[in-house]
Amino acid sequence: MATELRVPALPESVSDGVVACWHKQPGDIIRRDEALVDIETDKVVLEVPAPEDGILDSILAGDGATVVPDQVLAVIRSNGAATDSAQPATGSTAATPAAVAGAGDDTLSPAVRKLVADHDLDPRHIYGSGKGGRITKGDVLAHLAEQAATPAPAMQESPPAPVVQVAAGTPGLPLIEEDRPQKRVPMSRLRARIAERMLAATQSTAMLTTFNEVNMEPVKTLRERHREAFEKVHGVRLGYMSFFVRAAAEALKRHPDINASIDGDDIVYHGFCDIGVAISTDRGLVVPILRNAEYMSLAEIETEVLAFATRARDGKLAIEDITGGTFSITNGGVFGSMLSTPILNPPQSAILGMHRIQDRAVVVNGEVVVRPMMYLALTYDHRIVDGKSAVTFLKTIVELLEDPAAMLLDI
Repeated sequence: MATELRVPALPESVSDGVVACWHKQPGDIIRRDEALVDIETDKVVLEVPAPEDGILDSILAGDGATVVPDQVLAVIRSNGAATDSAQPATGSTAATPAAVAGAGDDTLSPAVRKLVADHDLDPRHIYGSGKGGRITKGDVLAHLAEQAATPAPAMQESPPAPVVQVAAGTPGLPLIEEDRPQKRVPMSRLRARIAERMLAATQSTAMLTTFNEVNMEPVKTLRERHREAFEKVHGVRLGYMSFFVRAAAEALKRHPDINASIDGDDIVYHGFCDIGVAISTDRGLVVPILRNAEYMSLAEIETEVLAFATRARDGKLAIEDITGGTFSITNGGVFGSMLSTPILNPPQSAILGMHRIQDRAVVVNGEVVVRPMMYLALTYDHRIVDGKSAVTFLKTIVELLEDPAAMLLDI
């Protein structure tokens, strides 16, 4: 008995996706609810699980193929029925050459066709493991790996490749070799979406950035004093992000124009603080949302951020995790950034940029002392936020962070 594996319903406003990776190959035994394939959209990566136990009989949409909801991805057979097809009798061939199956350019998926063209390959010499000998992206990559592992035939010794050299007396110019490899890869759906949104933000908003600095010694001292007890009680590390989320939520309550957005000719003032926290992954930047952050404790914030980071790096964020949001925070300091101007995440009207904490000489009560200082940047949409509001909002965050006890006691 055969079962079809189909593309699940995609998130709202997403019409198609791309097959990112198959975790199983034809002939492999699979278990119910085991992840079989990842489908990448411009927002999230969806894992498609096996609907039942059995054997993966054939893959109909290989890596790189564009798929739509309810499209058949693969065929699964029950263990008994699939064994005959997955384990052919003696003398038969498990993988059929493309030439035997009559596979030409018309039968290749766009991703496979591009890979074959880029490496100047003859499809007739590639074994296809797909249905009817169809060539998958994995087949092409395996063929390339086999070619790379095969030693080249002996050739007559030839002179080394010429090197273009600059005259010895030319200062500052390096030697340039003729062999200068390049690699061209298609942009992922997520990266393309990020590029689209960032460009739209710069073109459709009146972005302006204001800066301030904050003395992190009070937060640093409080954190170091209670870090071990906090982790023991709550089971999560006490970081700096929870203090910034709490400060931002409090400042948003005091400055509602920062917690607003433009919708056509209207301004929408949000009576809640849904704060997005930017997380860097191998696939790109994602911004999951802390809902009603104004009611969250430090422990709840740290727990949620850690859970989001883990799911983001595993590609398991749900669409509801990254939609909405009234304000965002990004921390370039974890990568060593001293100062930057973050880009808005429309339709939000502002985003806070954190940076590296560094000991600097500052004047306190007429004396030069060393303090752990951080530069803060607030980028805002000048169409809705005036300069005075932006400056006072950022100043409020500084005051809250420099007296964290008062912030946590709500006084």
